[in-house]
Formats: sequence, C-alpha cells, structure tokens
Amino acid sequence: LASPRVGPSGRVIGVDMTPEMLEKARSNARQGKYQNVEFRLGEIENLPVADQEVDVIISNCVINLSPDKERVFREAFRALKPGGRLMVSDIVLTKPLPAAVKKSIEAYVGCIAGASLKGQYLKAIAAAGFEKVNVVEESAFNTDCVATDPTAQALASEANLSPAILKGLNGSVLSARISARKPKGKG
Repeated sequence: LASPRVGPSGRVIGVDMTPEMLEKARSNARQGKYQNVEFRLGEIENLPVADQEVDVIISNCVINLSPDKERVFREAFRALKPGGRLMVSDIVLTKPLPAAVKKSIEAYVGCIAGASLKGQYLKAIAAAGFEKVNVVEESAFNTDCVATDPTAQALASEANLSPAILKGLNGSVLSARISARKPKGKG
C-alpha cells in the first residue's frame, strides 16, 4: 500500500516478526510488481533498520500488542531521521478495562486487551522525544457492535461479559489515528 505513495525513487521497508507473514508480503509484492519494497524479519521493539534510516514510520494496530509501548516509541524515534514523521492507527482506552477483558486471549488477539489509556499512550510518544503529538482522528466503538460483529460476540462469550459489563465499556474503546514528529535538530 505504501509503494505507490513513495513513488519509484522511494523505498518501503516492511517489518514482521514471522517468516510466514514476510513470505506472504513478498508474494504480494511480486504479484503487484512493486519494485521499491523490501521486507525484514524483526520486532516492533527492535526494528531491523539503522539509526536515522527512515523518513516515515506507519503502524496499523500493532503497538497495542506490545507489552512495552515505551520501548516501541523509543525505537521509532531512533530509526527516524531528524524531522521524520510517525503515523499510527491503534486502539486506545478512555478508562481501564474490566479484569475479565484484560485477561482474555480473544480480547488480546482482537487488539483490545493490550490497549493503553489514551493519555498514557500519548505520554509514551512524547516521552520518547517526539513533538507535535496529535490525535488526528478518533472514533469510539460502542457495545451495539457486539450484537453484529462475530469477533466481538466471541470475545464477550469467552470472557463471560455480562450485559452490564458490556454497557460499562460503551464508548471507552477508541480507534485513534495519531501523528508525531521527531524534532529536526535531534539525532
């Protein structure tokens, strides 16, 4: 998806932690005839790139799966060139989750149980050294989606979430797009 956006002279580096996902990405790149992409095995807490190698880092709902989000943002800061940009889409919370949800494997795989409070998430980005940390867009998930979404239904069932607990979650789980910039004078 990033290949056309950077143009023929740009370069895209995709990172995944499993060889299977890397092979799938490489296959997709071959099928799409994308010449300006490469894929590297690595973890988001230890990016397989040199210091100040990249101009932009994008992440789509991955950071909430990391138990060390502060490390993720420090690593992104290290990898970015001065003036580089960070753009993430992730799940954040307006209040803590009930213990049943936090312990649920289904909720973790569904990118909810690992989510941080919105304020903590934004502070972690700023603490890594980023400036201009900005919530570009956010939208709340409401409990009505449980009635129609099979994954949400399975999560609620597996975690034994009562209707009262579900109602208490209403509006507390947000999908957020957040941007930040590495200061130009920072190496």
